[in-house]
Amino acid sequence: MAGDTERIEQDIAKAREDLASTLDALAERTSPQRLADDAKSKALATLQTPAVKYAIAGVGALVVLIVVRKVAAR
Repeated sequence: MAGDTERIEQDIAKAREDLASTLDALAERTSPQRLADDAKSKALATLQTPAVKYAIAGVGALVVLIVVRKVAAR
């Protein structure tokens, strides 16, 4: 019986350690700074793709064209 009690106490202590470790990992993964850094990295990676670069350049050229036409129409 004493061995069973000690084993149960050890299992409980191990479960507590595992739970604490899991909670620490979750807290680190969901920290606002980490989430912001991850979002920034993903946004920068997306902006580096050729398709996005060309789309941004096209939109910029369209805006410039519209502004030039409006100014010229005055």
